[in-house]
Amino acid sequence: MTGAVAGLVLSLGMIAPSVTAVAAAGYDFNSAASLQVVVNKHRQLSPAAYVPGQLVRVQGERLRAQAADAYKQFAKAAKVAGVNVMPISGYRSFSEQASLYDSYVRQYGQATADTLAARPGYSEHQTGLAMDIGNASGICALQACFANTPAGQWAAAHGWEYGFIIRYPAGAQATTGYTYEPWHLRYVGRPIAEDMKSTGITTLEKYFGLEAAPDYLQ
Repeated sequence: MTGAVAGLVLSLGMIAPSVTAVAAAGYDFNSAASLQVVVNKHRQLSPAAYVPGQLVRVQGERLRAQAADAYKQFAKAAKVAGVNVMPISGYRSFSEQASLYDSYVRQYGQATADTLAARPGYSEHQTGLAMDIGNASGICALQACFANTPAGQWAAAHGWEYGFIIRYPAGAQATTGYTYEPWHLRYVGRPIAEDMKSTGITTLEKYFGLEAAPDYLQ
């Protein structure tokens, strides 16, 4: 089918554009500095040692300015609702991620470490757009049971209102490469977060029509 014919058929409503094709239009998910950059086991940051600009302090942690502003609004709204959300881990540099990853390799072996922490250069935390959160009580910190705690429930129900998604949802390890992390928030901006919420799409890979990345390519 030629491009002209395809366009005519599409205009007549005979072929509907895919959800992901529409979603991807106008967004830059390749550049490290983009708010929508997709980082996974197949998509290394470029450069690998990328350092974001305008990192802002959030209770001892750091995020890029836009993500930090959104996070502050998110946490403030939670507090008004009687939920105390605590930041646990925000921006991590290439070297900090390397140290963390190596510690997991020593404890659990590389195969298990690769399901728990990203290799340096492949971490969302290095973008300055991800924040691991917890409860003030420390209950279920960095555990799947966090999903059933006040902070976990608040994040799942309201994170999208501030531009955040649960980046590694339950049942998506074959796509994201990571086990369920209800504490790991990723800032993508309100339009995408709201669209993912309304369409039921749970991963950035599916939203942007990218291949699944369950394992590293090398």
